[in-house]
Amino acid sequence: MTVELEEIQNFLSSFAPFSELDEATLASLPARMDMTYARRGDVIFNAGEKNHFMYVIRSGAIDVLDADGVLLDRREAGRSFGYSTLPEDSDSLYTMIAVEDSLLLRLPREPFLEVAETHPLFRSHYATQSARIRAAANQLRDSSSADVLRTKLGEFMIPEPAQIAPGSTIQEAAALMQQKNVSSLLIAPGAHLEGIITDRDLRKLVATGGDIQRPVEAIMTPDPITATPETLAFEAMLMMAERGIHHLPVVDSGVLVGIVASADIMRLLRHDPIYLTADLSRRNTPEELGEVYSNAADVAVRFIERGASAEEVTALLTVAADALARRLLQLGEEKFGPAPVPYCFVVVGSQGRRGMGLASDQDNCLVLSDSYNEAEHGAYFEQLSQFVCTGLDKAGQALCPGDMMAMNPQWRMTVTEWVAKFRTWITAPEPDALLHAQTFFDFRGIYGSLELAEEVHAAAVEMAQGAGRMHAHLAALAARREPPLGFFRGFVLDRSGEYAHTLDVKKGGIAAVVQMGRLFALASGAPEVGTIDRLHAAAGKAVSQQGASDLIDAYEFLFTMSLRWQADQIRSGQKASYHVDPSSLGKLDREHLRDAFQVIKSIQTALTTKFPVRSI
Repeated sequence: MTVELEEIQNFLSSFAPFSELDEATLASLPARMDMTYARRGDVIFNAGEKNHFMYVIRSGAIDVLDADGVLLDRREAGRSFGYSTLPEDSDSLYTMIAVEDSLLLRLPREPFLEVAETHPLFRSHYATQSARIRAAANQLRDSSSADVLRTKLGEFMIPEPAQIAPGSTIQEAAALMQQKNVSSLLIAPGAHLEGIITDRDLRKLVATGGDIQRPVEAIMTPDPITATPETLAFEAMLMMAERGIHHLPVVDSGVLVGIVASADIMRLLRHDPIYLTADLSRRNTPEELGEVYSNAADVAVRFIERGASAEEVTALLTVAADALARRLLQLGEEKFGPAPVPYCFVVVGSQGRRGMGLASDQDNCLVLSDSYNEAEHGAYFEQLSQFVCTGLDKAGQALCPGDMMAMNPQWRMTVTEWVAKFRTWITAPEPDALLHAQTFFDFRGIYGSLELAEEVHAAAVEMAQGAGRMHAHLAALAARREPPLGFFRGFVLDRSGEYAHTLDVKKGGIAAVVQMGRLFALASGAPEVGTIDRLHAAAGKAVSQQGASDLIDAYEFLFTMSLRWQADQIRSGQKASYHVDPSSLGKLDREHLRDAFQVIKSIQTALTTKFPVRSI
């Protein structure tokens, strides 16, 4: 190889996607390329013309214009152009003009297609923008090494679980559980599951002096939550944790085939850091809970380091936060006595969406039964809320700076009052109302009479579906969350202060997708609260299938990248934040980051057509 060819090879190896090629393929390219010079103002080719080369800019800069002469991008040394015409030998959609004296490397169509055929990463890099960000998100999903979490229940469930006939007595059930040394019995005549009885049901009966000669139907849980053999261990763990249950029957096509208990999953995960979260149920003071919950960040960091996806990590953090709140509520009820009227503790914001990060604070509220009387019951719920919210803070889940917490009497309301409050927000979407609506539409009950929260949320979603005025205002807010991307795809960095020379991945990236997901779901009448679930539910309705898919990929890439950034911060003793220094990222990550921001920006632009944006 001549010195000149070796120099070109070294240059190419510094830029994606050439840096991803094997040494032999990379070494073969310089000899198949030629070099051309373009003066400032020269047109390399026009929109509508044929082009048979992929160009790599050796030096200088090239502007990309559409057929109407609109400037779309400016590309500098190391970046490429011309590749979009090569796969189908099609006419160019763009005009390429040199804006500086430029030296260009040219690779003909045939060798370009040969490399693209044998190197998927090379091919995906030169695909469309949405396809490239999708490839990046898929790579993040596929790289997860937390395989144990993806074990299917069918691989470790207990087949042929212990059962008892519906007419059997409670005493017979207790004797059978003792004989078989099991903690649950299923009532499933003809393999059709009707109910479940657990050792916890028996303990409750004995403690209250109940009649053990009654039939098991008297104390069984009818129509219990079930899973399938294809359900993943991680999903089963979430189902049990969110519902406070310890046994999960496994049903296949309506037929009972097995059962798993929380202990089975914990044994499966006994060498996994997630096992630490089980300690929460054994702690009895906010201080003791804090000792366990403070490990949650370390748990998440270890998951991130093992390659877990953003969805897995945020679900883990949310499960731990939910378990912490439930335990504090139990301790509160032990301290202040049973609640005088039914109530539900509700989490909102990122916890409500099951999308907590390493830097999330607390957002919560109470829904009270309509039988609530402020004079008679107010003091109890004030004490309970104060105990829980300050306990969360002591344990490491910081107080909400906006005071959106149950300890604020403003956020303790009856079902009727909550529905009226949502109606006000929906029909009179002023700035403060919009701020509250954005947080409180992410509404998920985690403790107490869950049906109270479900009633409020269902009413709110129904009212919001046809609220065009609110949709327009939410669209305006979503459009204002502009990605930190400059006119020429350069990053817009903070210039001074604590976060100088960084960009905020949350403000114009993650938060923008969250807002659009919420808007699209409400406009579709979808009850989902998770961002990805909302986008799936709204796809083909309030947003196109392609737009929803692109936003999901951008969201997963940005969240995974920010979690990895936060993990590095925590490991180095810094406070976790969403302010990322792009200079610390690899070239491919920077390109994917630009693509993710560009996807978000393009869909924000489309909001003005779908939802006529009004000034606020």
